[in-house]
Amino acid sequence: MPDAFAFAPGSVAPREPALLDSLYLSIVTVTTLGLGDIAPGESRLRLISPLEALVGFALLTATVSWVLEVHPALTRRRILAVRLALLREADPTAQQIDSTTGALLLDGIANDVVRVRIDFTQYAEAYCFHDGEDNASLAAMADHALTLARLGQAARRPDVRLAGDVPDGALRDLAAVLDQRFLHTVGGPREVFAAYAAGHGRDPGAP
Repeated sequence: MPDAFAFAPGSVAPREPALLDSLYLSIVTVTTLGLGDIAPGESRLRLISPLEALVGFALLTATVSWVLEVHPALTRRRILAVRLALLREADPTAQQIDSTTGALLLDGIANDVVRVRIDFTQYAEAYCFHDGEDNASLAAMADHALTLARLGQAARRPDVRLAGDVPDGALRDLAAVLDQRFLHTVGGPREVFAAYAAGHGRDPGAP
């Protein structure tokens, strides 16, 4: 710069510092703007410039794809949190859980927990996102899911006990992923979820 490049007529680029022109050209190329006021003149540069544009296009595509993929993961996590908040407010008794409806309820929680566990594995950066109020924060509600699972495990009906075992296992798996990737408490699910809540400024015991 500037000898290996051609400048558009009337351009003031040749009078600017070479480093500034180089940075400008790279930004224009990698963002695929292609203003055309500075063009490479040498053969190798004429090959490198479109390759840099391809890299920029790939980065832009990856960024848009990431945003489109991480948003549904955050939505699934918040839906589970809101569902658990509603259940905590309803405060079902052990007798209510010990029923067909209770078994279906526990099965639904298990499915949601498994989805969230997979999301944390695929989109680890989603852990750092803020969820808003407590009712939409899994960090504040995860411990209550464990309480519901334990109610199912203590039921008299074998189908409900089985339905309680599934979310309990899913929650243990989720706690293991959170602890291994982010928290490092080396504790049980209760300790991990407490650390998860504390790390997000939440109180798992709050009403």
